[in-house]
Amino acid sequence: MTDTQIAAEALARLDMPLCDAMMTQRAVRRVHPDPVDDAVVLKCIELALRAPTGANGQNWEFIVVKDDRIKKKLAKRYRQAWSLYYRAIIRRVAARDESMAKVARAVQWQVDHFTEIPVLVVACLRLGVRDGKLPLMPLPHAAESGYYGSIYPSVQNLLLAARAMGLGASLITLPLWSVASARRALKLPHSVTPLCVVPLGWPRGRYGPTTRRPVAEVTHLDTYGNRAWGHA
Repeated sequence: MTDTQIAAEALARLDMPLCDAMMTQRAVRRVHPDPVDDAVVLKCIELALRAPTGANGQNWEFIVVKDDRIKKKLAKRYRQAWSLYYRAIIRRVAARDESMAKVARAVQWQVDHFTEIPVLVVACLRLGVRDGKLPLMPLPHAAESGYYGSIYPSVQNLLLAARAMGLGASLITLPLWSVASARRALKLPHSVTPLCVVPLGWPRGRYGPTTRRPVAEVTHLDTYGNRAWGHA
């Protein structure tokens, strides 16, 4: 099957019911190195752009990375950050929790094969610039939360589009451990901030139903601890 035919089949799967996509979405980190057609990647981003942003600012920017030289720069930071994070936290937890150990193995695979992943989408936001200058004062919590809230709905749209088309995808941030390094690698102006990376590729393995905690276990009415929906 040609790349064009694979892309056409993937695009045709976008009629998947939304509930099915949400119920079977998971972080898929192990993917094949086979190329992903630009039409499929751009469709993911097109659907990402349908998400709302704060004050309808539409201040997203998406960097599609396919150049091996840039992947290697991001991979270096990913290895460094994962090594620190794993040694400090994950190793101890994984030793007594098999589900965490499974996640750790998948992340380690992604770290080890990062440059082989065909496409990385770096989701960024533009800061408000006035008279060519960036704001110097730190943002209050509500403003900062709203700022980040302008990228993650679009990333979720991208992830759901990837799921529907059968792409493996995950949301990661460790390759951006050094923002300065990421800026240099991606040639970003200071007005554009990279916030997360979504690796895309055809998955090794299959999607399937996910296991999650019951709604009543994580839902509170009015105040924390008021379990109004039956969880003891």
